[in-house]
Amino acid sequence: MPKVALYNMSGQQTGEIDLNDWVFGCEVNAAVLHQAVTMQLNNQRQGNAATKTRSFVRGGGKKPWKQKGTGRARAGTIRSPLWVGGGVVFGPHPRKYTISLPRKVRRLALRSALTAKVNAGELLVLEDLQFAEIKTKNMVQFLDGFKATEGKSLVVLSEQNEVVMKSAGNLQGVLTITSQGINVYDLLNHNRVFVTKDAIAQIEEVLA
Repeated sequence: MPKVALYNMSGQQTGEIDLNDWVFGCEVNAAVLHQAVTMQLNNQRQGNAATKTRSFVRGGGKKPWKQKGTGRARAGTIRSPLWVGGGVVFGPHPRKYTISLPRKVRRLALRSALTAKVNAGELLVLEDLQFAEIKTKNMVQFLDGFKATEGKSLVVLSEQNEVVMKSAGNLQGVLTITSQGINVYDLLNHNRVFVTKDAIAQIEEVLA
């Protein structure tokens, strides 16, 4: 059973916490992690790119010159893909990029990502995270206590906390989410993951 340090908001270790071995101590499956990240990025694509083929470009109904006798190449329309202003061959059209994975695979990927963070020493468990008022300075001081002002940091809370989330809103590279919104891409895309003790309990309840 993995055991990690428990910290207060000042970055001081106050104890240790045992993590669920099924969630935070599984075998990291790199192939499933790749599938999960690909799915998440694909599902964010809008798929609105569009071009017109020669049948959709306006104009070109008249033959520009007669078929023979001009010495020029024969042409039937000025909207040919060979002409400037003509249609586009094999261009993109609106489509859906959405893909899906089975629930068991998605959960395996999430457990693998959490385990990878524990193995790398990049998952830090907090007793709690509360600020008295909305100030970016509060979040900067918190990160400075862990020497985490550089790089990317992910903060996972047990529930919506407007004070904490807005305090981090202006900081580049700092993302605050709840345990319900935890996902593989955000876990892998950040150097450090701060998780409150209550959020750990919620994650284990869902994934264990």
